[in-house]
Amino acid sequence: MTRTTVTDALLQVSRVWQRLAQDGLMSIGTMDEYIEVCERLLEYAHAQQIIFIDEITPALAEAFVDAPGRDRRGVIIETPAGNTRRQRRSGITSLFAHARALGLTKAAPLMDSRSIPRSPRRPSANLQPQEVARLQFHSERGMPATRHSALLALLLAGLTSAETGAASTADLDLTSGTVHTRGATHTLARTCPLDTWGIHVLTLRTTYLDAERPGPHRLVANASSSPSVVQSSVGAGFSEIARRSGLSTMARKVEPRDVTRYVARRILNETGQLSEVARRLGLSSLDVAAGLADLQWNTPRRGGAT
Repeated sequence: MTRTTVTDALLQVSRVWQRLAQDGLMSIGTMDEYIEVCERLLEYAHAQQIIFIDEITPALAEAFVDAPGRDRRGVIIETPAGNTRRQRRSGITSLFAHARALGLTKAAPLMDSRSIPRSPRRPSANLQPQEVARLQFHSERGMPATRHSALLALLLAGLTSAETGAASTADLDLTSGTVHTRGATHTLARTCPLDTWGIHVLTLRTTYLDAERPGPHRLVANASSSPSVVQSSVGAGFSEIARRSGLSTMARKVEPRDVTRYVARRILNETGQLSEVARRLGLSSLDVAAGLADLQWNTPRRGGAT
């Protein structure tokens, strides 16, 4: 077998990932994450004087998975988070699986590595209306030059973090008070209503962005960033709002998904229809909608069939 460089292997496997994404068998976000991880693996290998893919040993692959990294501000993180390590491990595993299928290598450096345990899921923050009002108040600092109020308005309309990051001024119909989203990996395309506060802050944000240069404009994220970076940026922006409002502390973490849960409960209370929760949030599963709305349903009766 002709020896294949890490660079050539990554180029060939990247084409496979792109075809899988085009066929809907892999999300674009996952493809971008895998390419980003493996480009960093390439740099890491070259720093160790490793040229060929067969030279990547289990020890080197494990060392890369556990290697220090940097956050989005460039600050060094000595011990990467579990999610980061799992993402690196998944990207490397996929790279070698497809490289073997293409006949580029027989190696599987992470085959015998132990799985990375997940932290226990945090309980929902169970946001209340007065707490959402606090988030709105503190998000308005610096608007419309800052993105925070627009970000929160989109989340309160029922958009996910990925959808919020992808939203642009062209998706808004401020006359009718709606925002359209093309959906994301786990959500469907739909049009979501905006509340009075959302219409107000998004009108200000749109006017500000259009005054800078002709649109359309991304409302809260950089259009040139990858989907994974955009989603992370939305999470970071929301975290700033939650910290300013005093709702996110060492004992209680408030995340964008907590806003989605709040919206799900509100829709259920207003309509009494779980199907409306699913429709407004772009969900194809009523079970997922029920979970977000904190609704216990389809519970087997005692003594009944399971």
